[in-house]
Amino acid sequence: MKLTVVGGGSTYTPELIDGFARLRDTLPIAELVLVDPAAERLELVGGLARRIFAKQGHPGRIVTTDDLDKGVEGADAVLLQLRVGGQAARQQDETWPLECGCVGQETTGAGGLAKALRTVPVVLDIAERVRRTNPDAWIIDFTNPVGIVTRALLQADHKAVGLCNVAIGFQRKFAGMLGVAPADVHLDHVGLNHLTWETGVRLGGPEGEDVLPKLLTAHGTDIAADLRLPRPLLDRLGVVPSYYLRYYYAHDEVVRELRTKPSRAAEVAAMERELLDLYADPALDEKPELLARRGGAFYSEAAVDLTASLLGRGGSTYQVVNAYNRGTLPFLPDDAVIEVQAAVGPKGPAPLPVPSVDPLYAGLMASVTTYEDLALRAALHGGRDRVFRALLAHPLVGQYAYAESLTDQLIAHNREHLAWA
Repeated sequence: MKLTVVGGGSTYTPELIDGFARLRDTLPIAELVLVDPAAERLELVGGLARRIFAKQGHPGRIVTTDDLDKGVEGADAVLLQLRVGGQAARQQDETWPLECGCVGQETTGAGGLAKALRTVPVVLDIAERVRRTNPDAWIIDFTNPVGIVTRALLQADHKAVGLCNVAIGFQRKFAGMLGVAPADVHLDHVGLNHLTWETGVRLGGPEGEDVLPKLLTAHGTDIAADLRLPRPLLDRLGVVPSYYLRYYYAHDEVVRELRTKPSRAAEVAAMERELLDLYADPALDEKPELLARRGGAFYSEAAVDLTASLLGRGGSTYQVVNAYNRGTLPFLPDDAVIEVQAAVGPKGPAPLPVPSVDPLYAGLMASVTTYEDLALRAALHGGRDRVFRALLAHPLVGQYAYAESLTDQLIAHNREHLAWA
């Protein structure tokens, strides 16, 4: 089996490599190709990746290259984990929206739109080159904003599935609290990427006992603290929102915080410099502890399970993925991309039926789905008016004066990445 990681020079890649090494019986990789245009980073990451494989006795070969066409040729699956513009662009995404009193974040609000506009054309170009070279390959997208990027891929008829680590993080956390194996925890996970709620926690499978009420009673305070939301809110809702919902439920509080502390981009950039220094050590043959603070926990396990299932090699029967709605949530268009539990096999994901969704959540999902549709149009066709319309539609922007100012700022900060600008 050949697997290709586009964006393989990411400092996060050793986490993925560690998962591939540990779970090699689930996903037997003969050749792993890391593709990245950043030669110096790729050399450091590739060297550590080979040492991790060697230490754990993995027989697979690791190849590094800046040649995308060569890297994806013959691949069974291609994982996308790229960041157009790097941490410098992320730093901008997280700062200029604050000037209008709006959340500055790389996947949500105005910053998330900027990232989508930079990313969608690049990802579609990569996907077309994958299709020309190897049309049977599955494309697994971990590149944010996952929902919009996955929708772009699916609308262009690519064999694509979106992946996020939020659900597997909750699964692991809840399993620890319940004292059971993660495989025994099935989530009633519903929403859009980075806009999701756990409406049930079932033991044993989709039809198992829902223990979410017991979980909230016994561990609600700890769960709320992790989400940085008040415990009484969780009790009133009776569900567990993802931590991204804090940008909606506590918007003004978040903006005040972001204005008074270093950006996450600055923190990650400093961390990446330290990680690359560590990776340069030829004696290092395992992922360093510092990597746990980089983000993306459990992504490797989720990626292994999803890839194995798509390639018909086992893995979890049910997984939370980003896929076409196609009637699963009747209040959204069929071509909306939703994030739900699905049965995954070689034909792709088949979303499981979802119980009736509370209007409190359905309304916000519908609003953000409209924004995502307008954002994708702006990413595909460009134009200041399309950017303005997407911003005006976003629940975290909404006011025309803000949308006007943010449109100007977005274009000014991203002109080098926007061909139409």
